[in-house]
Amino acid sequence: MPGAFQYKPKFVDIRVKPPRPDEPAAEDVHALKPGERACDHAGCRRAATARAPKSRELMHEHYWFCQEHAAEYNRNWNFFAGMSEGEMRAFQKDEMFTGGRPTWEMKAGKFSREAAAFNHRFHRGEGYRDPFNMFGRGGAHAQARPEPEARSLGKLERNALAELDLEDSADGAKIRGRYTELVRRLHPDANGGDRAGEGRLQKVIRAYQTLRKAGMV
Repeated sequence: MPGAFQYKPKFVDIRVKPPRPDEPAAEDVHALKPGERACDHAGCRRAATARAPKSRELMHEHYWFCQEHAAEYNRNWNFFAGMSEGEMRAFQKDEMFTGGRPTWEMKAGKFSREAAAFNHRFHRGEGYRDPFNMFGRGGAHAQARPEPEARSLGKLERNALAELDLEDSADGAKIRGRYTELVRRLHPDANGGDRAGEGRLQKVIRAYQTLRKAGMV
C-alpha cells in the first residue's frame, strides 16, 4: 500500500492537570438550590420534583422523588399488593358505588328531628287513628285527620337540593327547571367564554345526577 494511504494515528496528550490551590472548585451540578428538597431515593442527590404515596394505608403521606426515581417507583407500585381476590373485589365494588367515601345508615335516632316531630304529633293526637279512644283523644269514634307524610330525604339528597337552592319539598318539575336555569347561567358559552363559574357548574351537574338516581326527577 502506498505510504500516502497508510493510517498514521496522532497521539494527543489528554492527561488532566490537577487544579491549582488558588483555582476555585468546579460547581456541583447536582447541588440543591434554595427551597429545593432532596430526592428520597437512597444515594440520589437530585432535586425532588414529584411525590408518590407511601402505601395503600398511607395515601396522604408521600415520598418525594426526582423524575427518574418517581417513574421507577410508579412502575413497581401495586395498589392491591397483599390483598386477597375477595378483598380486591370488595374494594372495587365500594369504589364503584360510593367512590371510596364513608357511608352511614339512613336511620333516624331517638334524638333526631324526625323522632321529635313524631312525638310532637303523637301527643297532639295527630298522624294516627284511635277509633276506640284508647289514648283518650276525643270520643270513641274520633279520628284524627291524617296529614301527608313528609318526604324522607337522606343527607345526599338534602345537600343536592341545597346546591340547587331548592327547598326539601321541591318536586321533579321544579328541580328540572332550576337545573336548566343554572346550567344556562353558568356555562362558559353563556358568559363569553369566562370559565369562572365552571366549578359551580360541575357541582350543579353532580347534584342533579344525585337527585335523578334517587328517583326525584
